[in-house]
Amino acid sequence: MENILSAYAEVPSIALEVGYEMKTTFWGDFRVCGTDEAAIRDTYKRALREWKDDKIYGTELALVLNWLSWLYYDKGEEETSKLYVELWHDIDAYICSNWKDEKLDYYVRTTD
Repeated sequence: MENILSAYAEVPSIALEVGYEMKTTFWGDFRVCGTDEAAIRDTYKRALREWKDDKIYGTELALVLNWLSWLYYDKGEEETSKLYVELWHDIDAYICSNWKDEKLDYYVRTTD
């Protein structure tokens, strides 16, 4: 149980570096998945279904996927890194195709 709780308590170092304050549990949700592709895909599918049109949560989902792609790349977990890149491309394409005006502006400003 301690590993699960520590995954939720952990704040990604990049968030600290750029001064981003986490608003969701996405980081912990995905960290609990480890390198299990099915768990990662299921977590993404559920998060996307629920939050894809929420500007704050959708943006943070994209941020977390990007940060995790780098985390796993740095750890030498190339397949998991590629999976997170694939998922990031999916949410980014969705956002860029469907969000407009203030929502898209928020996404671009926050992820820049």
